[in-house]
Amino acid sequence: MSLGPVMIDLEGTELTAREREWLESPAVAGVILFSRNFESREQLETLVASIHAVREPPLLVAVDQEGGRVQRFREPFFRLPPLRTLGHLHDADPRAALDAARAFGWLMAAELRAVGVDLSFAPVVDLDLKLADVIGDRALHVDPDVTAQLARRLVAGANAAGMAATAKHFPTHAGVRSDSHTEVAEDRREFADLLDDLAPYRSLIAAGLPSIMVAHVIFPQLDSLPASLSRWWITSQLRGELGFNGAIVSDDVSMAGASVAGSHADRAVRALEAGCDLVLVCNAPREIPSVLEAAAKYANPPAALRLMRLRGRQRIGWGALHASDEWRAAVATLEPLCERPGLELRG
Repeated sequence: MSLGPVMIDLEGTELTAREREWLESPAVAGVILFSRNFESREQLETLVASIHAVREPPLLVAVDQEGGRVQRFREPFFRLPPLRTLGHLHDADPRAALDAARAFGWLMAAELRAVGVDLSFAPVVDLDLKLADVIGDRALHVDPDVTAQLARRLVAGANAAGMAATAKHFPTHAGVRSDSHTEVAEDRREFADLLDDLAPYRSLIAAGLPSIMVAHVIFPQLDSLPASLSRWWITSQLRGELGFNGAIVSDDVSMAGASVAGSHADRAVRALEAGCDLVLVCNAPREIPSVLEAAAKYANPPAALRLMRLRGRQRIGWGALHASDEWRAAVATLEPLCERPGLELRG
């Protein structure tokens, strides 16, 4: 059975019978985990193994482990600093910042791979335009070149640890004050005004980026639909103009930013028809059956192959990882950048 086009979430720290039944659907590609799914490292490792055991080939297991406000798994996982600290370091010492970005990507990925998690939806490459509070210190830098340099090193670090990185939120969430989690978000800039926002994607795509997440932001000067549901943005621009050949992931279709397309099932279908390979359905368990039913009619072998390439590769056990010189070096590099954690975002 190949991977389907839908990724769902779970209610708690172990699989329920209903969730196991959902995961057996050919429409499912995998699971995204949240803080509610995490009690301890041992429990998490057992949960991930149980998800992987449901089907063959194994389903994907993902998480948002960006650092700062958005880090679903906490102690004993290293408390990663906000991405913005890498940008601040770059202002003072560019070489040190690039080294820290690679260490960040490696440490994030290596600890997740140690418990079997396949991928983290990171890094954020929205520019730090100081408009979107929902982005805030999740952004690396205001300069597109600096953002691209840091992101490329972070992606390289994750890749070295056996994880495919996902850049987000294409084309950008930086130019709106509205939070697409709770509101319909519009960015009224013309295309020429978005070129800096697109620059990090051009750089990362040229370096072989494996995955991109698309935002629920409407750019009314270009299309009436959110980018996540827009054939113009996904097929014409991302696939066509930018030449991206990796996996395209829609942000959570339960978010208010996607509500313009109707029901959850309608949103998922619109995203897939626009060119997404994978849609997330989170925090809406009542909607999962209808989404799976709608997505079961969708068949795209190239998309399934792109998703298969997101599966985690090599894996070092937790004890061996934490005893390694590379882990100690990465921690030593990042500890000076750490801040006290802030509030965690819902999705």
